[in-house]
Amino acid sequence: MNQEAGSSPEAQNLPGCYRHPDRETGIRCTRCERPICPECMVSASVGFHCPECVRDGSGGPDPAAARPRTIAGGTVTADPRLFTKILIGINVAVFIAIQANESLATDLSLIAAWPPAPFAPTDGVADGQYYRLVTSMFAHQEIWHIGFNMLSLWWLGGPLEAALGRARYLAVYFVSGLAGSALAYLLASPTTQTLGASGAIFGLFGATAVLMRRLNYDLRPIIALLVINLIFTFGWSSISWQAHIGGLVAGLITGYGMVHAPRQRRSLVQYGTCALVLLVIVGMTLFRTAQLT
Repeated sequence: MNQEAGSSPEAQNLPGCYRHPDRETGIRCTRCERPICPECMVSASVGFHCPECVRDGSGGPDPAAARPRTIAGGTVTADPRLFTKILIGINVAVFIAIQANESLATDLSLIAAWPPAPFAPTDGVADGQYYRLVTSMFAHQEIWHIGFNMLSLWWLGGPLEAALGRARYLAVYFVSGLAGSALAYLLASPTTQTLGASGAIFGLFGATAVLMRRLNYDLRPIIALLVINLIFTFGWSSISWQAHIGGLVAGLITGYGMVHAPRQRRSLVQYGTCALVLLVIVGMTLFRTAQLT
């Protein structure tokens, strides 16, 4: 059985955000020059403005702007970690359910086709159970597995959700998770059982690296953490390297689309990038299914 496993960087020698002193940042309001973190950034025609300059009408992308926006154009919310908490809650709930009924792991895990016995010959993604590409992203069996993944999700997901906004954050998370599942389905043995959230978490690694590069942060901490995780990925035979690499690549691509999209066509470029990656995922899935049937 293959399992996946996936952690958070801090910038150094940078001023703290004027509203969140504990958050270091290299970005300043182009109007008042106060340091601002991703949560406080409001996109303007030139650079970024702080929420106060927007409210005072002295700057901002639109005089009618009622709420500050994240660097990716998302709405700044009162609880920037809400969806991260919900994702953790779903994973924990599924884990508890699996502990109460171990057969549930069999029903939710990613597998192309079960061996002929003792399982039914129609149980697997190749037999039409495509839902396994999604449900396997939330299934864990061992406490260390879910513990490591949920810590990583909290460390990486919270800051990324605050920087991208909820909808864009979820898009990166699910597209990355699906890409990990699809690559595992494509390249792993048809009878290999895979489960875990690490494909999506590696996607958050990739998107975080792109965001840090966009903000001119020091990339060495995130690169070091990523290298360590990749060493574990390829060093342990029980870990699905396909899911990790698939998620990482999808996270890099969708993360780049999120933070580098031109403001005039932001939503089109952001969600268009996600749609293109999803098309590739669908293509890989259909190709593998055709091979196995």
